Amino acid sequence: MLKGLFSFNGRYRILHQTWFAFFLTFVCWFNFAPFATTIGKELHLAPEQVKTLGICNLALTIPARIIIGMLLDRFGPRITYSMLLIFAAVPCLATALSQNFHHLVISRLLMGIVGSGFVVGIRMVAEWFPPKEIGIAQGIYGGWGNFGAFGAEFALPTIAVAASFLSGGASNWRFAIALTGIIAAIYGVIYYNSVQNTPPGKAYKRPKKNGALEVTSVKSFWAMILSNFGLIFALGLLAWRLEQKNIHFLNLSQMYLVWVMLAGLFAYQTYKAWQVNKELLTGNKTYALSERYQFGQVALLEFTYVTNFGSELAAVSMLPAFFEKTFGLEHVVAGMIAATYPFLNLISRPSGGLISDKFGSRKWTMTIISVGIGVSYLMAHFINGSWALPVAIAVTMLAAYFAQAGCGATYGIVPLIKKEATGQIAGNVGAYGNFGGVVYLTIFSLTDAPTLFTTMGVAALICAFMCAFFLKEPKGSFAAAYEGEVPEMGTAANHNSGLMAEK
Repeated sequence: MLKGLFSFNGRYRILHQTWFAFFLTFVCWFNFAPFATTIGKELHLAPEQVKTLGICNLALTIPARIIIGMLLDRFGPRITYSMLLIFAAVPCLATALSQNFHHLVISRLLMGIVGSGFVVGIRMVAEWFPPKEIGIAQGIYGGWGNFGAFGAEFALPTIAVAASFLSGGASNWRFAIALTGIIAAIYGVIYYNSVQNTPPGKAYKRPKKNGALEVTSVKSFWAMILSNFGLIFALGLLAWRLEQKNIHFLNLSQMYLVWVMLAGLFAYQTYKAWQVNKELLTGNKTYALSERYQFGQVALLEFTYVTNFGSELAAVSMLPAFFEKTFGLEHVVAGMIAATYPFLNLISRPSGGLISDKFGSRKWTMTIISVGIGVSYLMAHFINGSWALPVAIAVTMLAAYFAQAGCGATYGIVPLIKKEATGQIAGNVGAYGNFGGVVYLTIFSLTDAPTLFTTMGVAALICAFMCAFFLKEPKGSFAAAYEGEVPEMGTAANHNSGLMAEK
């Protein structure tokens, strides 16, 4: 795997093109954070409004990841990713043209849809790499793609300063944000014309039913309904935050209307889930042992993603302002220091996947990394202005490493649960990452950074306990091929025929 990583042939070409697609969606998704204080001053926003925009940036990613997961399993990653990249131009240009808080809320809510792109590549990579290499392959896809958050934090302020001549000498954040959307749209066209859903000779498996996730037991059905409610709750929490004083995006009547709409959405989700699983629930269908999976395992992975990716979203969104205020730094300098957190994605997320592949137990890899997340965030609780800046950065990077390695370990398991439903499962797990981000950032908006770090640390330690006692080792975790597919020798043959076809 690692020997072929730096080639640009066959499955490695698909991996590189796909992580770069993810990279661009994250550059777009995080293009607000480096300019948060600048935009706040220019558009006269209250501090609470700036924090709320960070929550808005995550909100619609929650339902979008589920919807994108369904579209992905039905239409394939090639079309789905391409359309999402092209769509990214819309919220980027809307943000660049915003003149007030209301404009920004709408544009950042739309930007949340772009943040669902991660789910698409999970299925694409799972199609091209076997289970025994899925941890490192997904880690490279996720880690190098997540590096887009660093690209936004580090490069966009520089671009804005370089383009200042277009805005009368001021930092041109509008140009920098618009540019990210234009580049993403162009690459969407390139991606569509240069990738394939599966290696030559391999069929793309689609779920037998669409509209909701098909489960294999009545107990799993009710667990899925409870999981769906959690995501609706996160959106209701955002609506409540938008009604609070100093925000006033929604009035009380509008907030209640949003809650009614969310209740309707939950009822519709439940109805679609019942439709898809009706035969199971009425006792007219049973699943063979080889077809069964436990949704409880999906729920546990959702919790792990709350504690790792959810905390990463919260940290990346708040660290620039945290370093600026705690250590009295210029916003450009604070943004670059905060960018050390997403920078580590280059190695931390792939290493989490690699450890998951090599350790011999994906369950215990997940457990140990979750302990590391908890301990490092509890250490970050004590950071204040009296600390030496390099020590504060070191603690931040320690937390970053464990959180991002945890993401890699999580998605070293996700594609192994049920291959043909990988998009939907990845969408559910990914949505809970955003659930965590929304909840954590809401806590931050109501309290302070130490409270946020403590909350994220305690949640991770609880997650480690749950993984140790309830997470199960996936079947075929280290096999040469997915269940029901051609073993490694056949996979290699398909891979070689793909190379010949490309030549």
